Amino acid sequence: MNNLQQNFLAFAFEQGALQFGKFKLRSGRVSPYYFNSGAFSNGASLATLASYYADTIIRHFDEDFMLFGPAYKGISLVTATAVILNRDYDKKTDYAFNRKEQKAHGDGGWIVGAPVDGKVIIVEDVITSGASIKAAAALIRNQAAEPIAAVISLDRAERSGGEHESIANIIEETLGIKVVPIANAYDLLDFVENTSKLQRHADAMGIYLKKYAV
Repeated sequence: MNNLQQNFLAFAFEQGALQFGKFKLRSGRVSPYYFNSGAFSNGASLATLASYYADTIIRHFDEDFMLFGPAYKGISLVTATAVILNRDYDKKTDYAFNRKEQKAHGDGGWIVGAPVDGKVIIVEDVITSGASIKAAAALIRNQAAEPIAAVISLDRAERSGGEHESIANIIEETLGIKVVPIANAYDLLDFVENTSKLQRHADAMGIYLKKYAV
């Protein structure tokens, strides 16, 4: 775990986005932790979150690209990340996001923002089923553009049902889209094990990852 990952997880915990206990997931699994990006609910925390996205993007991609945020959570993430890329890296990156319902008046259509063109990085919070990233990739390709990656906050690294691969790996293999997390579940376990006030959750996390994660 590098400093970016450690600092990000500490920040997420301080903001209440990273929670520990017992949480029933959509999959039916009972997880000892939960990541709620909705906790980044003011300008300061959103700007800091976006700085982690921007840093991760700069570390992994040097070609020209634009950003796309799937509605709804991706809208604020992609907007803030584009601002931080411009402010901190002098990278004037175009961005767009989609509507959930097609607009029936004015300019109409599904897309808000810059024309979706060229290579596109999807900005999303976490991967659960992967449905939002799949839908975003299809929408981007319908615009004759190329989705090259999805940058997310946290990769839970969980197997999909009876599969032996994580949802992120399945997305990479089936859609040809690289999934780049700021941190993953094993970084989180390391963070928990090395944070005194969280160490009591380490055993439960280790058992959960051994059972469900890749």
